[in-house]
Amino acid sequence: MMRASGNTNFRVKAIFITHWHADHFLGILGLLQTLSFYGRTEDLIIYGPLGIHEYVEYIRILSGKLRFLIRGREMSDGRTENFSGYSVTAFKTHHRIIGIGYTLIEEKRPGKFDREAAIALGVPIGPLFSCLQAGEPVNVKHEDEEITIFPQQVMGEMRTGRKIVYTGDTRPMYNSAPESLTGADLLIHDATYIDKDKVRAEEFFHSTASEAGKVGRFLKAKRLALVHISSRYTQTADHVREAESEYEGEILAPYDLDYLEIPYS
Repeated sequence: MMRASGNTNFRVKAIFITHWHADHFLGILGLLQTLSFYGRTEDLIIYGPLGIHEYVEYIRILSGKLRFLIRGREMSDGRTENFSGYSVTAFKTHHRIIGIGYTLIEEKRPGKFDREAAIALGVPIGPLFSCLQAGEPVNVKHEDEEITIFPQQVMGEMRTGRKIVYTGDTRPMYNSAPESLTGADLLIHDATYIDKDKVRAEEFFHSTASEAGKVGRFLKAKRLALVHISSRYTQTADHVREAESEYEGEILAPYDLDYLEIPYS
């Protein structure tokens, strides 16, 4: 995170934990101490599965005096937290211990603005266009009479926002995945192993890359990111190739600190 944004420029709004395996939460203590060292004063909520309140209490004991308050919020299957412009919903995953994944869904966006229709109704080009696009009615002069133009007269239907699904560590869920996971703009899926190590994947409740591809196809995801790849592999070409055998969309095997722009539908 220092490499990504500079020492004093962390923009952490919230932290979401999927499960209580050490590689998924131990680094948070150091992160919080660093945030405090660089002057953060804004409260921070840490979301996670059952056990989150005890974890936050351990952090309070071990971290010393932080400059900001930390609070825990327990997340379970189907629970939704609303934020400005988007929501995050937890869903149950299939791992060796209690685990949850998260779906981030943006709020709907205004429909397309019909410029020609607005002009035909007598709306002059300029600031009133912005008012209509923001959902506000405007008054205009039309044939010496003042009339009100409503946004629905010049705006198309509301458009869906973007959806991101992150599974955390899990076995593939073909039949148990909730319908809310369908149609993600980006599915970030466990792909710890390749097929030659499938027995190990089953033993430790992870997924292979081809299984991640099957889930991507089953959930009709628009693009698939393969993550949590085991350090036993020195490259990701085999993971991508095996996922391609099951999934026809765009496949990514991103590195830490990679940025991805997700276009609107």
